[in-house]
Amino acid sequence: MIPEFSANIFEIIDSLGYFGIFLGMVIVNSFIPLPSEVILIPVGILISQGEMSFTLAFIFGLFGSLVGATINYLLALFLGRNTVDILISKYGKFFFITKKRLDETDEYFKRHGEITTFIGRLIPGVRHLISLPAGFAKMNFYRFAIAVMLGSGIWVLTLLSLGYFFGNNIELINKNIEIITITFVLIAFIMLFAYVSWIKKKRKSKHR
Repeated sequence: MIPEFSANIFEIIDSLGYFGIFLGMVIVNSFIPLPSEVILIPVGILISQGEMSFTLAFIFGLFGSLVGATINYLLALFLGRNTVDILISKYGKFFFITKKRLDETDEYFKRHGEITTFIGRLIPGVRHLISLPAGFAKMNFYRFAIAVMLGSGIWVLTLLSLGYFFGNNIELINKNIEIITITFVLIAFIMLFAYVSWIKKKRKSKHR
């Protein structure tokens, strides 16, 4: 997807600057299932060319991720599961969201708790949905925001770095983006496994 979108992204960011990064990340972190790569890797290339600041791009990218995730969180919090289900049944196809996908994400959250808000930010395809179960569960907003910023921070930093260091060879990124994605998914599951193991060990020690 990177080659198809790069030209348009460059034009948007060139005209809107850092606000373009913020707006793009709000969009890809809400209901629009576009990958963050199409925003952040081109930004990393612009940084390598001296046209943008790495620090400012990171801040605007991170803040945009938080705002996008918060939109989903608030929708789930105030509308409730039943209303969201109705909306998805009517309009979900336009955003490539299905009730089954939401059910799986919701169950994932219920099983493993708030840590999934952090880990889910590292898993493509789940990133933009994981805020909904947090809203349904009325998760404390400050803990939600911290989890989102930690998970998104890792993702934003990685994608900006890819564009910065390998921007001259966009084909290399394009060919290896699946490997990068799989790596992030594996890291997320390792974190989840470690967390679940720690919880089980903690519960066993309490019962002794």
